[in-house]
Amino acid sequence: MKYVGAHVSAAGGVDQAPRNAAAIGARAFALFTRNQRQWQAKSLSAEEIAAFRMNCRKEGYGPAQILAHDSYLINLGHPEAKALAKSRAAFLTEMRRCEALGVALLNFHPGSHLRVSSEKACLARIAESINLALSTTKGVTAIIENTAGQGSNLGFRFEQIAGIIELVADHGRVGVCLDTAHAFAAGYDLRTPESFAAALAEFDRIIGSRYLRAAHLNDSKAEFGSRVDRHAPIGKGKLGLEPFRLIMNDDRFNGIPLILETPESERWAEEIQILYALQRRKPKGGAVPLNHRE
Repeated sequence: MKYVGAHVSAAGGVDQAPRNAAAIGARAFALFTRNQRQWQAKSLSAEEIAAFRMNCRKEGYGPAQILAHDSYLINLGHPEAKALAKSRAAFLTEMRRCEALGVALLNFHPGSHLRVSSEKACLARIAESINLALSTTKGVTAIIENTAGQGSNLGFRFEQIAGIIELVADHGRVGVCLDTAHAFAAGYDLRTPESFAAALAEFDRIIGSRYLRAAHLNDSKAEFGSRVDRHAPIGKGKLGLEPFRLIMNDDRFNGIPLILETPESERWAEEIQILYALQRRKPKGGAVPLNHRE
Protein backbone atom coordinates (compact mmCIF):
# COMPACT_ATOMS: atom_id res chain seq x y z
CA MET A 1 0.00 0.00 0.00
CA LYS A 2 1.14 3.53 -0.77
CA TYR A 3 1.06 6.01 2.11
CA VAL A 4 1.01 9.45 0.45
CA GLY A 5 0.80 12.61 2.53
CA ALA A 6 2.48 15.93 3.18
CA HIS A 7 4.61 17.79 5.70
CA VAL A 8 1.76 19.43 7.59
CA SER A 9 1.69 22.25 10.11
CA ALA A 10 1.95 21.57 13.84
CA ALA A 11 1.02 25.16 14.74
CA GLY A 12 -0.96 25.20 17.94
CA GLY A 13 0.64 21.97 19.15
CA VAL A 14 1.94 18.71 17.71
CA ASP A 15 -1.47 17.13 18.29
CA GLN A 16 -2.83 19.28 15.45
CA ALA A 17 -0.60 17.60 12.84
CA PRO A 18 -2.62 14.37 12.44
CA ARG A 19 -5.82 16.41 12.18
CA ASN A 20 -4.27 18.64 9.51
CA ALA A 21 -3.12 15.57 7.60
CA ALA A 22 -6.55 13.95 7.71
CA ALA A 23 -8.15 17.18 6.46
CA ILE A 24 -6.26 16.91 3.14
CA GLY A 25 -6.86 13.18 2.65
CA ALA A 26 -3.30 12.19 3.57
CA ARG A 27 -2.49 8.57 4.42
CA ALA A 28 0.83 9.67 5.93
CA PHE A 29 2.29 12.88 7.27
CA ALA A 30 5.50 14.59 8.29
CA LEU A 31 5.91 17.22 10.98
CA PHE A 32 8.35 19.27 12.98
CA THR A 33 7.96 18.41 16.65
CA ARG A 34 9.33 21.90 17.53
CA ASN A 35 10.13 25.20 15.83
CA GLN A 36 12.63 24.18 13.17
CA ARG A 37 14.40 27.55 13.09
CA GLN A 38 15.12 27.98 16.80
CA TRP A 39 17.59 26.17 19.03
CA GLN A 40 15.42 26.30 22.13
CA ALA A 41 12.03 24.65 22.50
CA LYS A 42 9.81 24.05 25.49
CA SER A 43 9.38 20.46 26.53
CA LEU A 44 6.37 18.51 25.36
CA SER A 45 3.76 18.30 28.08
CA ALA A 46 2.09 15.04 29.07
CA GLU A 47 -1.16 16.49 27.73
CA GLU A 48 0.37 17.26 24.31
CA ILE A 49 1.87 13.79 24.05
CA ALA A 50 -1.40 12.12 24.98
CA ALA A 51 -3.38 14.29 22.55
CA PHE A 52 -0.95 13.54 19.70
CA ARG A 53 -1.15 9.81 20.29
CA MET A 54 -4.93 9.93 20.58
CA ASN A 55 -5.35 11.95 17.37
CA CYS A 56 -3.02 9.59 15.49
CA ARG A 57 -5.16 6.64 16.59
CA LYS A 58 -8.37 8.50 15.78
CA GLU A 59 -7.22 9.41 12.26
CA GLY A 60 -5.66 6.00 11.61
CA TYR A 61 -1.95 6.89 11.47
CA GLY A 62 0.48 4.22 12.64
CA PRO A 63 4.28 4.40 13.05
CA ALA A 64 4.94 3.52 9.38
CA GLN A 65 2.93 6.57 8.28
CA ILE A 66 4.59 9.31 10.36
CA LEU A 67 7.91 11.00 9.59
CA ALA A 68 9.33 13.62 11.94
CA HIS A 69 11.86 16.13 10.62
CA ASP A 70 14.59 17.67 12.73
CA SER A 71 15.58 21.34 12.92
CA TYR A 72 17.25 22.95 9.91
CA LEU A 73 19.84 24.45 12.30
CA ILE A 74 21.39 21.10 13.16
CA ASN A 75 24.68 20.17 11.46
CA LEU A 76 25.85 16.75 12.62
CA GLY A 77 29.07 17.11 10.64
CA HIS A 78 30.07 20.55 11.92
CA PRO A 79 33.87 20.90 11.95
CA GLU A 80 33.99 23.09 15.09
CA ALA A 81 33.75 21.32 18.45
CA LYS A 82 31.41 23.75 20.24
CA ALA A 83 28.96 24.01 17.31
CA LEU A 84 29.07 20.24 16.82
CA ALA A 85 28.22 19.64 20.47
CA LYS A 86 25.29 22.06 20.19
CA SER A 87 23.96 20.24 17.12
CA ARG A 88 24.39 16.84 18.74
CA ALA A 89 22.50 17.97 21.84
CA ALA A 90 19.67 19.35 19.69
CA PHE A 91 19.50 16.14 17.64
CA LEU A 92 19.31 14.05 20.80
CA THR A 93 16.45 16.27 21.98
CA GLU A 94 14.67 15.64 18.67
CA MET A 95 15.14 11.88 19.09
CA ARG A 96 13.75 12.00 22.62
CA ARG A 97 10.72 14.02 21.51
CA CYS A 98 10.00 11.35 18.89
CA GLU A 99 10.48 8.68 21.55
CA ALA A 100 7.89 10.39 23.76
CA LEU A 101 5.41 10.83 20.92
CA GLY A 102 5.78 7.26 19.65
CA VAL A 103 7.17 8.47 16.31
CA ALA A 104 9.54 5.84 14.94
CA LEU A 105 11.21 7.79 12.09
CA LEU A 106 13.30 10.97 12.42
CA ASN A 107 14.35 12.49 9.10
CA PHE A 108 17.42 14.77 8.92
CA HIS A 109 19.86 16.36 6.49
CA PRO A 110 23.24 14.70 7.10
CA GLY A 111 25.47 17.75 7.54
CA SER A 112 28.04 20.08 6.05
CA HIS A 113 31.82 20.39 6.30
CA LEU A 114 31.58 24.16 5.67
CA ARG A 115 34.71 23.88 3.50
CA VAL A 116 36.78 23.55 6.67
CA SER A 117 37.33 19.79 6.93
CA SER A 118 37.54 16.94 4.45
CA GLU A 119 34.50 15.07 3.18
CA LYS A 120 35.75 11.85 4.81
CA ALA A 121 36.16 13.50 8.20
CA CYS A 122 32.71 15.10 7.97
CA LEU A 123 31.02 11.80 7.09
CA ALA A 124 32.73 10.18 10.09
CA ARG A 125 31.48 12.98 12.40
CA ILE A 126 27.94 12.54 11.09
CA ALA A 127 28.05 8.80 11.77
CA GLU A 128 29.49 9.39 15.24
CA SER A 129 26.70 11.90 15.93
CA ILE A 130 24.10 9.30 14.93
CA ASN A 131 25.76 6.65 17.10
CA LEU A 132 25.73 8.96 20.13
CA ALA A 133 22.01 9.67 19.71
CA LEU A 134 21.05 6.04 19.11
CA SER A 135 23.05 4.85 22.12
CA THR A 136 20.86 6.77 24.58
CA THR A 137 17.45 6.36 22.90
CA LYS A 138 15.29 3.50 21.73
CA GLY A 139 12.53 2.89 19.21
CA VAL A 140 13.48 5.74 16.86
CA THR A 141 15.28 5.21 13.54
CA ALA A 142 17.60 7.88 12.14
CA ILE A 143 16.51 8.60 8.55
CA ILE A 144 19.18 10.23 6.37
CA GLU A 145 17.75 12.47 3.64
CA ASN A 146 19.68 12.75 0.39
CA THR A 147 20.50 16.37 -0.42
CA ALA A 148 20.78 18.44 -3.58
CA GLY A 149 24.41 19.17 -2.73
CA GLN A 150 24.17 22.93 -2.36
CA GLY A 151 27.22 24.60 -0.91
CA SER A 152 29.21 22.18 1.24
CA ASN A 153 26.26 19.95 2.15
CA LEU A 154 27.00 16.23 2.00
CA GLY A 155 24.60 13.38 1.27
CA PHE A 156 24.01 14.25 -2.39
CA ARG A 157 25.86 11.17 -3.66
CA PHE A 158 24.68 7.68 -2.75
CA GLU A 159 28.30 6.82 -1.88
CA GLN A 160 28.31 9.50 0.83
CA ILE A 161 25.14 8.12 2.41
CA ALA A 162 26.50 4.58 2.23
CA GLY A 163 29.69 5.81 3.91
CA ILE A 164 27.69 7.16 6.84
CA ILE A 165 25.60 4.01 7.18
CA GLU A 166 28.71 1.83 7.14
CA LEU A 167 29.97 3.64 10.26
CA VAL A 168 26.65 3.46 12.16
CA ALA A 169 26.79 0.73 14.78
CA ASP A 170 23.12 -0.30 14.68
CA HIS A 171 22.11 -0.83 11.05
CA GLY A 172 18.60 -1.71 12.20
CA ARG A 173 18.06 1.90 13.31
CA VAL A 174 19.29 3.81 10.28
CA GLY A 175 17.57 4.39 6.95
CA VAL A 176 17.21 6.75 4.01
CA CYS A 177 14.58 9.21 2.84
CA LEU A 178 14.85 9.62 -0.94
CA ASP A 179 13.94 13.15 -2.04
CA THR A 180 13.10 13.21 -5.76
CA ALA A 181 13.94 16.89 -6.34
CA HIS A 182 17.23 16.55 -4.47
CA ALA A 183 18.18 13.40 -6.38
CA PHE A 184 17.44 15.09 -9.71
CA ALA A 185 19.44 18.21 -8.80
CA ALA A 186 22.31 15.98 -7.63
CA GLY A 187 22.51 14.24 -11.00
CA TYR A 188 20.25 11.18 -10.71
CA ASP A 189 17.88 11.25 -13.68
CA LEU A 190 14.40 9.96 -12.82
CA ARG A 191 12.53 11.24 -15.89
CA THR A 192 12.19 8.05 -17.98
CA PRO A 193 11.51 4.42 -17.08
CA GLU A 194 15.05 3.54 -18.14
CA SER A 195 16.84 6.28 -16.20
CA PHE A 196 14.56 5.77 -13.18
CA ALA A 197 15.37 2.05 -13.16
CA ALA A 198 19.10 2.83 -13.47
CA ALA A 199 19.02 5.33 -10.58
CA LEU A 200 17.15 2.94 -8.30
CA ALA A 201 19.49 0.11 -9.27
CA GLU A 202 22.40 2.35 -8.31
CA PHE A 203 20.69 3.13 -4.98
CA ASP A 204 20.28 -0.60 -4.34
CA ARG A 205 23.85 -1.43 -5.34
CA ILE A 206 25.50 1.33 -3.31
CA ILE A 207 23.16 1.79 -0.32
CA GLY A 208 20.70 -1.11 -0.43
CA SER A 209 16.94 -0.95 -0.98
CA ARG A 210 16.38 -2.32 2.53
CA TYR A 211 17.43 1.10 3.83
CA LEU A 212 14.71 2.95 1.87
CA ARG A 213 12.39 3.98 4.71
CA ALA A 214 10.69 7.15 3.39
CA ALA A 215 10.50 9.44 0.36
CA HIS A 216 9.90 13.11 -0.31
CA LEU A 217 7.87 13.55 -3.48
CA ASN A 218 8.84 16.91 -4.95
CA ASP A 219 9.15 18.22 -8.49
CA SER A 220 12.13 20.47 -9.18
CA LYS A 221 12.41 24.07 -10.32
CA ALA A 222 16.16 23.53 -10.68
CA GLU A 223 17.83 21.96 -13.69
CA PHE A 224 19.18 18.41 -13.77
CA GLY A 225 22.56 18.16 -12.05
CA SER A 226 22.45 21.82 -10.92
CA ARG A 227 22.93 20.99 -7.20
CA VAL A 228 20.32 23.66 -6.46
CA ASP A 229 17.49 22.85 -4.02
CA ARG A 230 14.25 24.36 -5.38
CA HIS A 231 11.01 22.40 -5.09
CA ALA A 232 8.10 22.68 -7.52
CA PRO A 233 4.50 21.38 -7.47
CA ILE A 234 4.00 17.84 -8.76
CA GLY A 235 4.13 17.81 -12.58
CA LYS A 236 4.95 21.53 -12.77
CA GLY A 237 8.74 21.34 -12.72
CA LYS A 238 11.67 19.81 -14.59
CA LEU A 239 10.78 16.27 -13.51
CA GLY A 240 7.20 16.17 -14.80
CA LEU A 241 4.72 13.44 -13.87
CA GLU A 242 6.63 10.40 -15.09
CA PRO A 243 8.89 9.82 -12.06
CA PHE A 244 5.87 9.98 -9.76
CA ARG A 245 3.94 7.53 -11.95
CA LEU A 246 6.89 5.17 -11.68
CA ILE A 247 7.12 5.58 -7.89
CA MET A 248 3.39 5.03 -7.43
CA ASN A 249 3.68 1.73 -9.31
CA ASP A 250 6.92 0.49 -7.73
CA ASP A 251 6.61 -1.86 -4.77
CA ARG A 252 9.85 -0.58 -3.24
CA PHE A 253 7.81 2.45 -2.15
CA ASN A 254 5.09 0.40 -0.45
CA GLY A 255 4.50 0.75 3.28
CA ILE A 256 6.67 3.85 3.82
CA PRO A 257 5.68 7.52 4.20
CA LEU A 258 5.66 9.32 0.82
CA ILE A 259 5.68 12.96 1.76
CA LEU A 260 4.95 16.07 -0.29
CA GLU A 261 7.11 19.09 0.46
CA THR A 262 5.90 21.03 -2.57
CA PRO A 263 5.68 24.81 -2.20
CA GLU A 264 1.91 25.36 -2.51
CA SER A 265 0.31 23.79 0.55
CA GLU A 266 -3.17 24.71 -0.69
CA ARG A 267 -2.61 22.22 -3.52
CA TRP A 268 -1.61 19.26 -1.34
CA ALA A 269 -5.06 17.63 -1.29
CA GLU A 270 -5.15 17.86 -5.08
CA GLU A 271 -1.58 16.60 -5.43
CA ILE A 272 -2.33 13.60 -3.22
CA GLN A 273 -5.21 12.70 -5.51
CA ILE A 274 -3.03 13.21 -8.59
CA LEU A 275 -0.46 10.79 -7.20
CA TYR A 276 -2.99 8.10 -6.38
CA ALA A 277 -4.54 8.51 -9.82
CA LEU A 278 -1.17 7.60 -11.34
CA GLN A 279 -1.28 4.08 -9.91
CA ARG A 280 -1.60 1.15 -12.30
CA ARG A 281 -1.21 3.32 -15.38
CA LYS A 282 1.32 2.31 -18.02
CA PRO A 283 3.93 5.02 -18.64
CA LYS A 284 5.07 6.11 -22.07
CA GLY A 285 7.93 4.05 -23.40
CA GLY A 286 7.33 0.75 -21.63
CA ALA A 287 6.23 -1.15 -18.56
CA VAL A 288 6.65 0.09 -15.01
CA PRO A 289 9.78 -1.44 -13.39
CA LEU A 290 8.78 -3.30 -10.25
CA ASN A 291 10.82 -4.76 -7.44
CA HIS A 292 8.21 -6.72 -5.52
CA ARG A 293 8.26 -6.53 -1.74
CA GLU A 294 6.52 -9.48 -0.17
